[in-house]
Amino acid sequence: MKNKWTIIVLAAALTLSLSACGTKNQASPSPAPSPATGGTTGGTTGGTTGGTTGGTTGGAPTGGTTGGTGATTQVNAEAIYKQSCVACHGGNLEGKTGPNLTKVGGKLSKDQIAAKIGAGGGGMPAFKTQLKNEEIQGLADWLAAKK
Repeated sequence: MKNKWTIIVLAAALTLSLSACGTKNQASPSPAPSPATGGTTGGTTGGTTGGTTGGTTGGAPTGGTTGGTGATTQVNAEAIYKQSCVACHGGNLEGKTGPNLTKVGGKLSKDQIAAKIGAGGGGMPAFKTQLKNEEIQGLADWLAAKK
């Protein structure tokens, strides 16, 4: 009887821990505050030809891209990381069930990081249906800077 309960408890714990990495939280990360509300914005914003936006806004790391229209789309990469990645990669990028990401930008390019986030693989779930493309790109920008 004891072995039966041990197996049930272990199976429940395994199911719970594996499901934590692939869950989709209901709340969306809030967008980064505009430069008018405080903070500094680094990088360049594109006019009619596009460009990139980086740096920090309101003290939180952001990343994102601007399109050819000149409209800037910024995402709060740290908020997205905390919502979608921290369970497997740790609060300080140190790695838990997923690998350490503290120097991932020195190993993978931004495009490789974005592809991994979107498609998953090697135990990582795909996030292309859980995150918008702009969020994936912003997160990839932020992680690519970790060298």
